[in-house]
Amino acid sequence: MKPARASTGILISNLGTPDAPTPGALKRYLREFLTDLRVIDLPRRRWRLLLELLILPRRAPRSAAAYRKVWTAEGSPLLAIAKRQAEKLEAALLVRLSRLVPVALGMRYGNPSIASALHKLEDCRRVLLLPLYPQYAAATTASTFDALGDALRRLRVVPELRTVRSYHDEPLYVRALAKSVREAFEDGGPPKRLLLSFHGLPKRYVDLGDPYRQQCEETARLLAAELRFPCTVAFQSRFGREEWLKPYTDETLAAWGRDGESVDVLCPGFSADCLETLEEIDQQYRELFERAGGGRFRYIPALNDRADHVEALAAIVQRNLQGWD
Repeated sequence: MKPARASTGILISNLGTPDAPTPGALKRYLREFLTDLRVIDLPRRRWRLLLELLILPRRAPRSAAAYRKVWTAEGSPLLAIAKRQAEKLEAALLVRLSRLVPVALGMRYGNPSIASALHKLEDCRRVLLLPLYPQYAAATTASTFDALGDALRRLRVVPELRTVRSYHDEPLYVRALAKSVREAFEDGGPPKRLLLSFHGLPKRYVDLGDPYRQQCEETARLLAAELRFPCTVAFQSRFGREEWLKPYTDETLAAWGRDGESVDVLCPGFSADCLETLEEIDQQYRELFERAGGGRFRYIPALNDRADHVEALAAIVQRNLQGWD
């Protein structure tokens, strides 16, 4: 039997990606990203001058070179994985709900945009926004809410809206993380240390009330309890001169390397593998760890489009649709 036309749609979102691993594409992408007030809250005129004259000319070529190391025949790993997540989530919801709930993908920066995702859902009277950031940060989740609001301003008919703020303690998400770690342990044995590397954030943002660190630590606590194996939390991808959340991933791995430790690294805050996991963690930090004298280094992939991850996302969606239709 053909499913009835959907009245409710799901918009999933992630950070985004450049259109190509070239300096020009990276300039466009980084300009959009680094002019977001949620990401960089410095005075606008001074920051734009610094960005255009110093940061973009230097950073765009370096970032393009890094992207070329992980670029695939499908393009950016993050985009390719996100497309599969959308397709599989839609299929999982059809099974769970016995009706079509279309899922559209819109990236916060770059393409496909949140506006284009809304266009795909234009026949839906209700839209649930699910940012694929398990832990809430204003620079990611709230910025996605901002972008949705901007896109809605261009619509004549605005749908009813619901949003998912975070899912850092979602049981099925934690179990999926734990299963991915157990599979790694079974494949090559457990490491001496398990590092949970989350994306960094300026410490000042947390001091202002952002719950990000607290939610990262709660995810780590729940995962350690599920695994019955100790986890260490660290933060990666910092830039600029101000203090970011500590401990830093690179410094932690360098210290463990000097002790000759073996280490597994998992990035629970990344719902899909991307530049920060594939190039920064599995290439840059692997080399740093090994140069310091470390033993075995194993990166455990993000949950990506694993079946248990898709089921966790479907459960989150189903719960947030309750009472709506």
